[in-house]
Amino acid sequence: MVGDAASGSPAHLRFLASSMKDLELVAAATALNRGNLPVAERLLKKRLKQAPHDIAAMRMLAELAVRVGRYGDAEALLNRALELAPQFDAARYARALVLSRLSRVPEALSDIDRLIAKAPDNLAYLNLRASTLVRVGEYESASEIYRRVLAERPREAKIWMSLGHVLKTMGRVEEGIDAYKQSLAARPELGESWWSLANLKTYKFSASEIEAMNAALSSGSIADEDALHLHFALGKAYEDCDAYALSFANYEKGNLKRRSQLAYDADETSRMVARTRELATRQFFAERRGFGCPADDPIFVVGLPRSGSTLIEQILASHPDIEGTMELPDLDKIARRLSARGGDYPEVLADLTSEQCRALGEEYLERVQIQRRLGRRRFVDKMPNNWRHVALIRLILPNAKIVDARRHPVACCFSAWKQHFARGQSFAYDLDELARYYRDYVTLMTHMDEVAGGGVHRVIHERLVESAGAEIRRLLGYIGLPFDERCLTFYENDRAVRTPSSEQVRRPLSKDGFDQWRHFEQWL
Repeated sequence: MVGDAASGSPAHLRFLASSMKDLELVAAATALNRGNLPVAERLLKKRLKQAPHDIAAMRMLAELAVRVGRYGDAEALLNRALELAPQFDAARYARALVLSRLSRVPEALSDIDRLIAKAPDNLAYLNLRASTLVRVGEYESASEIYRRVLAERPREAKIWMSLGHVLKTMGRVEEGIDAYKQSLAARPELGESWWSLANLKTYKFSASEIEAMNAALSSGSIADEDALHLHFALGKAYEDCDAYALSFANYEKGNLKRRSQLAYDADETSRMVARTRELATRQFFAERRGFGCPADDPIFVVGLPRSGSTLIEQILASHPDIEGTMELPDLDKIARRLSARGGDYPEVLADLTSEQCRALGEEYLERVQIQRRLGRRRFVDKMPNNWRHVALIRLILPNAKIVDARRHPVACCFSAWKQHFARGQSFAYDLDELARYYRDYVTLMTHMDEVAGGGVHRVIHERLVESAGAEIRRLLGYIGLPFDERCLTFYENDRAVRTPSSEQVRRPLSKDGFDQWRHFEQWL
């Protein structure tokens, strides 16, 4: 009873306190699950202020930090939770996920292997181990894990899909297609598997498959994530059927759904470009001549996604002195850390000493070493968004080569708009924002041409396709390597390729994609 004197007993008070704590965490978890991150963050921070050792609240706040890309905050919270409770497996799993995304693979695998030792058949642990191995090119090992899981659980649709991704990357396309279809047999509404088939760029959907996708969309119970993937897949399916109005309508629906999930600020990109132009003058670089690490190992291929950068990487990786890695996140992480330490980026670059620039260049090379599996003298980092960091590259790795992959602007932008990216590229889901991003990119690269002439080599995709021999010789001459005939037969290179263009670069050069956008010109 409420008025009972016993209600004031220590045991009852402890029960009430525990219940209040649980209610707070339930409310925070509900907000987190519904995507109401500000409310979840407020509740969790309030809880930790009241109870600084609440490890459950720490783990949930770390999950929130991961969702908004604050991996450093997430790691710190999870480290503290594991200090207080070393057996807190949920926190260890979350930390392994963070470390994997930070490309700190040995540390991630250490946590994962500790978890698997306790629970050898845990699907989440095995899946994370496989995806972490993929990050460092251990595709065979990853595929073995997926097959082991599927041998016992053949109806795991997302594991079939992950296996399909690995097989496609390895060039085993028919096996990859079969894996995607096994995924859809287990879960016909799984939009990402439909999109994975479309994303091969060479797969043609049958009439019955188009009907199945439309049926999934019409079911009324499909999740938004599945729906947006299905719209992108149907856009590709109808485009292949020359049904361009239906194609554009589905691409548009997919883009609208994806854009609604993202917090992209086009003004911020424009301001970053203006501030970089103001900072990176001829005098700025002249005063810093001799700064940085002198190594010439990296070849940065920059530009917009869908600009032909994967083709350039495949050509370069066919040279015996060059290794293709993938789109490496390390340069962007260095830039983010510089900003987080105090000072706006790129203005913080003006405060770096010669020694600091050298140390940052050496750090970058150390971070990417795990990706350099062939031991070749040079390597390609083809993260397209590194165009934003050309000034940073010039400071910390002055002898690195920078290749700007350029394609007809409408062809490039429309191709990016048709593409659903696994993560990042938030600018690509609205045609106006995409065009503005392209203009910002061209503006900055033109500025860098003016203040550091000769520092960037431009490859125009259409010229490369039409005059491959001459353009490849120009490219290798810029890099400082002799021409090699294998660069002309790049499509025979069986290296793993992780980007959406993986199947296109395994074929000889073609003009097929030059004017595809013209079918949609009335809507563009």
